Amino acid sequence: MSRKLVAYFSATGTTAKVAETLADAVGADIYEIEPEVPYTEADLNWRDANSRSSIEMNDPLSRPAIAGKRDNMADYDTIYVGFPIWWYVAPTIINTFLESYDMTGKTIIPFATSGSSGMGKTNEKLLRSCLGANLLEGKVFKVTASESELNAWASKLTP
Repeated sequence: MSRKLVAYFSATGTTAKVAETLADAVGADIYEIEPEVPYTEADLNWRDANSRSSIEMNDPLSRPAIAGKRDNMADYDTIYVGFPIWWYVAPTIINTFLESYDMTGKTIIPFATSGSSGMGKTNEKLLRSCLGANLLEGKVFKVTASESELNAWASKLTP
């Protein structure tokens, strides 16, 4: 049996709810990707070109620091990676997370939350951060996604 991990970044708590439900649905461990410097409300103001999130998302090489590392990443075969959609892609902290580990041979499955956007170019932007891994197409979920909805989606992707 493969070991599964749900790793997620949640700036406002919305993605955390979906991640917790997904972890329960698929019987996975859970890990929060926490920024070394937490985001403030002002940092998340996408209407402000000088906000932290705007600056990070406008720089494809941006890699915000993460507060810690999962010490047993080698134990997992399948990693669901969750995040809010920012500018039609994953926040660059997700690249930081993926590049912090050897993902060779692992299956990476993105999932996201968004008020109005789809996955956009998420996989295209994450691919270089998942060297040696099998990066599957992800899906956007509403915060109200049920355990049965998430389990049905996940069961189509993994054996």
